[in-house]
Formats: sequence, structure tokens, C-alpha cells
Amino acid sequence: MSEKALSGAGLRGQVAGKTALSTVGKSGSGLTYRGYDIKDLAQHCEFEEVAYLIFYGELPTSDQLAEYKALLKGMRGLPQELKEVLERIPADAHPMDVMRTGCSMLGNLEGEESFAQQLEKANRLLAAFPSIICYWYRFTHDNLRIETDTDDDSIGGHFLHMLRGEKPNALHEQAMNVSLILYAEHEFNASTFTARVCASTLSDLFSCITGAIGTLRGPLHGGANEAAMEMIERFANPDEAEKELLGMLERKEKIMGFGHAIYRESDPRNEIIKAWSEKLSEDVGDKVLYPVSVRCEEVMWREKKLFCNADFFHASAYHFMGIPTKLFTPIFVMSRVTGWAAHVFEQRADNRIIRPSAEYVGVEPRKVPPIAERG
Repeated sequence: MSEKALSGAGLRGQVAGKTALSTVGKSGSGLTYRGYDIKDLAQHCEFEEVAYLIFYGELPTSDQLAEYKALLKGMRGLPQELKEVLERIPADAHPMDVMRTGCSMLGNLEGEESFAQQLEKANRLLAAFPSIICYWYRFTHDNLRIETDTDDDSIGGHFLHMLRGEKPNALHEQAMNVSLILYAEHEFNASTFTARVCASTLSDLFSCITGAIGTLRGPLHGGANEAAMEMIERFANPDEAEKELLGMLERKEKIMGFGHAIYRESDPRNEIIKAWSEKLSEDVGDKVLYPVSVRCEEVMWREKKLFCNADFFHASAYHFMGIPTKLFTPIFVMSRVTGWAAHVFEQRADNRIIRPSAEYVGVEPRKVPPIAERG
């Protein structure tokens, strides 16, 4: 294989297009959305403001935000045909498969008839995704057909309300708000690039988002927060966590939630969600999970100079809010649909089909021998 091909293995470090949506590892704290630093957005904005920013290009005024929230509230309901499909998906199905099927089915029922509808359909998916995952979960796990048209002011509050059957407290709603902001957009990651490749063929928005969900389902892209949760909940205290983690490192086992393909010294999202995990641990009286998580962070940095990425402290934060581990990655979908859809908009606005070349490494040209001479 050529040096050029080796240097681009996995397309790592290769520029594959242009975007005005975000920068990763370049300016400010390391992540910006349309020029705004992620720390600034997480501190001062609601997720709906950030979704508006990503879709429309600028932060909304107070009147625009109120109108936008009202628009999204009116799009939370699910058609009966979709509910029937969700009820047929078994309880042991992978929740990401539920999101993929829900998105595809909604595309059958409310398809994008022209690109002029792209914003309308993107907002519909943003509003409907929490309803889709919660309706399936509550029906298959609690035998309840829930109402998805809640009056909650935020998408995060709407999700927690449907999941738990009661309105969340202000701290939990705020934490969900920040979490959704942190996951909203992240340049040309694998699922986003999938959406753009699909869009480059002039496919519909629902197909693009369905493809992105399928890509996020892969454990090398999504699911690190679930894997982190499954690990840290095994440890009874920080000392046990350190001992077991050192053993895992010695055995060269993969430890999820650390390091990043782009960031080199830290993930700017980690500092933010770590602080919220600490607040939530105090709220629920946790004495184990948060200290265990902190010790894991210390050990991984000391031993391997690996930092926590956005997923690691999200695990404990979600757990403190009573969210089942299997639903962690679908929350990513609820947020990242903003970035995915906006990248589809960008691709459509200046489109050329994405069709890279491959370096052939097979056998040299040869002729087909008579069948009697094969063997």
C-alpha cells in the first residue's frame, strides 16, 4: 500500500469538505458552534436556542425562541401507525434500532416531498425523537401507552417527564439541557459524514438521518457512555476502581470513554459535564459512583495520559437522573439530529456526489481459464 494511502487510513486527518457549523480542536476551548464557544453556549443558552442557531445560523431573540419552542411542542405527537410499529419492536431490541426504525417509519408516513421542506422535517425529527424512544420503552418495559404531547417547556424536560412519568426537578432539566447542547454538533464525525454522503446522492432527509443513526450504533462511534457505565458500576469504591483499572490496562483491554480522535490534551465537553455530574451526585446523595469516576479519570491520565471524553462523566450524570443505561446513546440521537440535519442542508446547498477512489490491492490482471483446467 502506498504511503499516501497509509496516511489516510480511515480518512483520519483528511479534509473531506467544508462546513460553517462547527470547529473541533481549533479555537476557543476546542469546540465552537457557528463561532460560539461550547462553554459559553452551555453556560448561557437553552438547547432549543442552540438547535435554532445550528438550523437557522443565528441565536434567536426572545420572541423567536418562544415561537420556536411552541413550534416544537406542537410536533411532539406520534401518528398511530408509528405507535403500532413501536409496540411491535421487542423489549430486548437495541434502543438504537428503535430510533433507526422510528425515523424510517416516520419518513414513510410524513416524507420529505421536496428539499423546500427540509427545515420543517428536521424540526419534526427533533421534536419526535424523545417521543419515539420513550413511547417504545414505556410500552415494552412498563406496559404503558404514554401521552407524548407533554406541556414541558424543554426537550430535555419532555424526555425525562415521559420516561419517569412525572415532571423532573429543575436541576435534572438543566442538566439534560446542557447534555443536549454538548452533543449537538461535532464536525465530520463518522455519523455526520454518513449523513453527508447520503445527502450527496440527493436522497431525502429521513434516509440521511436513518443512515447516521445506523453509523452511530457502532461501538467505535456511539455507546461509550453505556460502556463506561457498565464498567464504573462494578466498582464498590475508588480504590477497587484503581486496582481493577490497572489490571485492565495490564491485560490491554479496551477502556471506553477515554481519548479522542481529534482532541489531543482534553475534551472541552468533559469539564462541563463533569461539573454537572458532581452536582447531580450531591442531589441524589451518591457516595460511590462520582468518586469512582474521578479516580478512573486520575488513573487513566497518570498511567496513559488519556483524558476523559464527553461520554465518560455523562454515564454517571445520566444514571443520577434515573435514565436506564440502554437509553444513553438514543439521547445522543435526540441532540445530534440538529448537527446531522444541518450538515445535510450544507451538502445540498453546494452539492457534488461524494465518491472517493480506492487503491486496489488485489491480484494482478488474469484471464478466466477453461473450467476443466481450474483447481
